[in-house]
Amino acid sequence: MGYILGIGSDVVEVARVRRAWERFGERFLVRVYTPEELGYCLKASHGGRVAERLAGRFAAKEAVMKSLGCGPGRAPWRTVAILPGEGGPPRVELRGAAARRAAELGIAKVLVTITHEKEYALAVAIAEAAVPKS
Repeated sequence: MGYILGIGSDVVEVARVRRAWERFGERFLVRVYTPEELGYCLKASHGGRVAERLAGRFAAKEAVMKSLGCGPGRAPWRTVAILPGEGGPPRVELRGAAARRAAELGIAKVLVTITHEKEYALAVAIAEAAVPKS
């Protein structure tokens, strides 16, 4: 277990994400989500739950950015990828500006959890350091 350097949470209304997707289509999707995230969320096997999965990842990205002490202006959406875990919680992959911000802070790993309740998606992120900062 590492040392906690940051915590973030976010809640998103699934309908809000669905409206953005319907209104802006692919432009919205490619601005916010990585190709890997879209591959996972848009799978036919997810049926009518696509907007729910997109909303969960949106909330998780926000939560991760908050745990890093920044927002989309400092670390663009696609610099935080929320990928499927191997039979467990989602896996966070930081890229570009988000990875640089984590390195500046001494963050070795970011853990995230996502939950859904009817029309909402909630995510919590914990940024950990491998060793305590002196």
